[in-house]
Amino acid sequence: MNPQIASLLPGLYLIATPIGTARDITLRALDILASADVLVAEDTRSLRKLMDIHGVALRDRPVLSYHDHNGSQMRPRIMALLAEGKSVAYGSEAGTPMVADPGFDLARAARAEGVPVVSAPGPSAVITALTVGGLPTDRFFFNGFLPNSSGQRKTALRGLKDVPGTLVFYESPKRIAAMLRDAAEVLGAEREAAVCRELTKKFEEVIRAPLSELADICAERALKGEIVVLIDRPGLPNISESDLEELVKQALSDGTVRDAADKVAQQTGLPRRQVYQLALKLAP
Repeated sequence: MNPQIASLLPGLYLIATPIGTARDITLRALDILASADVLVAEDTRSLRKLMDIHGVALRDRPVLSYHDHNGSQMRPRIMALLAEGKSVAYGSEAGTPMVADPGFDLARAARAEGVPVVSAPGPSAVITALTVGGLPTDRFFFNGFLPNSSGQRKTALRGLKDVPGTLVFYESPKRIAAMLRDAAEVLGAEREAAVCRELTKKFEEVIRAPLSELADICAERALKGEIVVLIDRPGLPNISESDLEELVKQALSDGTVRDAADKVAQQTGLPRRQVYQLALKLAP
């Protein structure tokens, strides 16, 4: 790839790394990996392998490990390097830093000290799953991993039941069937969902079905790999035309057409365009 080695300004550089296919890394990310004074990774072995694949030489630069279990010990050391004016590149194990990633506290500490934080965007399992999952993408809520125990998981799902957007979760192959059963019980057996696994890898697969059916499928199969679960928003409410008009009129009484459309669309879950057209018609 012939990465370009350049002098980087001091700061923390957040590198998005491939979630599967190694060639998904960006050219800019390779340039930063080739140029940074210090390299930091959630998994140093994965970063070294990625650099080897793309011909990025380590030279005599330090590679530091930073993860959930050593963050409190390593953070002061990395902050000291940043205070010296070093350019530090941080790469998560797979995907975009800060998204379900231990680098969050490091970036927050850097910002608190006035250190520039720069993102080299790229792969993200959340966005990739939304792209191929076939569920609405105009609004979504990323929740990461749900609790392990069924009781706590159901409690968490109840808090998400009425979110007016596609729900996005990470899940392990061992818990996927149980998680889907709980989701079917709490959110509704017929709510559409998708299990997206091994994204961008050789055995990438998207299984799409209502939650109860999807739970049965995953209980019968021994799924492998990293999994993203998408669950559709609640069904649209049964609202009469007269009731909708009344809601729009009330919203128009103290707001613009745009404001009224936004408010009523959020209240009802109806498409904003539909509500906006009605608001235009009813506006005084």
